Amino acid sequence: MPDPAPQPPRKAKDYKSDVKPIWCPGCGHFAVLSAITKALAQLALPPEQIALVSGIGCSSRLPAYTHVYGFHGVHGRALPVATGLKTARPDLTVLVTGGDGDGFSIGGNHFIHACRRNPDLTYIVMDNQVYGMTKGQASPTTAPDWTQSKLTPHGTGLPRFNPAAIALAAGAGFIARGFSGDPTGLAQLLVEAIQYPGLAFVHVLSPCVTFQPEQKAWKQRVHQQTESTTDDPLVAAQRMLQGDPMTTGLIFRTPASVISRPDVADQAATLTQMREQFLSG
Repeated sequence: MPDPAPQPPRKAKDYKSDVKPIWCPGCGHFAVLSAITKALAQLALPPEQIALVSGIGCSSRLPAYTHVYGFHGVHGRALPVATGLKTARPDLTVLVTGGDGDGFSIGGNHFIHACRRNPDLTYIVMDNQVYGMTKGQASPTTAPDWTQSKLTPHGTGLPRFNPAAIALAAGAGFIARGFSGDPTGLAQLLVEAIQYPGLAFVHVLSPCVTFQPEQKAWKQRVHQQTESTTDDPLVAAQRMLQGDPMTTGLIFRTPASVISRPDVADQAATLTQMREQFLSG
C-alpha cells in the first residue's frame, strides 16, 4: 500500500469557526479551545476528516466554535454517539468534549463503559467542579464542603468522584490530566491522546471563576508530575488515589484492545451459517 499523501502545514486558526465563544470572562474553556486547535494544527489533520461530538453544558459548546464536523447532542450522551460514529467511520478522527456534570453525572455510566469498550476516541473533560451553565450547582467533583450553591447550602457532604481512578478501574489505556492555564502543555497532551490507538481520556482542570472564584488560585497549585508515565495499573492507581489531584501530565498509558466494526463479509458468512444451522435443526 502506498504511503498516504503528505498533508499541507496548517495553523490553529484553520480549525476555528467564525462563531464567537460566549463563555464568561476568565473561563478556562477559552484556553482548552485554543489547545485543541493547536493540537490539530500540529498533527496537520484535514478538517473534513475530524468530528467533534459533545453533550450539553458550557464545555459542550465546542462543536460550534470549531471548523470541523460537529454534533452537539443530548446531555451525557456524547460518548455513545461518538462510539457509533467511530465504529461506522473508522477513518475519521473523533474527539469528544464535555464537562464534569455531563460526563461524570448524567453520562457517568457511558463514561465507565466507554473506558471498558475502548473505542478509538479522544475524550476531553473540562472539569470546573460546578454546573456553570445552570448557575452553579454542585457536580460530582465538587468539594463536599462547598456551600455556595442554594441547593446545597451546607455542602454536599459527599466524597468527590475521582475521574482518573474510575477510568483506570474501568479499563482505559490512556489517562492524562491537563490544565487550561497551560495551553501549550495541554496541546501536547492532546497530540499524544489523538495519536493513541484507543480511548484516550484527558481530564482538564478548567476553572469557572464565575461560580468558583477561588479556582483562580489553581495557577499556584497546579504542577507538572515529576514521575515518568507508567504502564503499571497498580502504580497508576496509587498515584491517582494518593497523589496530588492538581498534578498534571500523562499518568498512565498501556496498549489495549480496540473495539471495531466486524468485517461485513465475515458477519454475512456467520449469518448464513446460523441460517443453515437453524434450517437443518
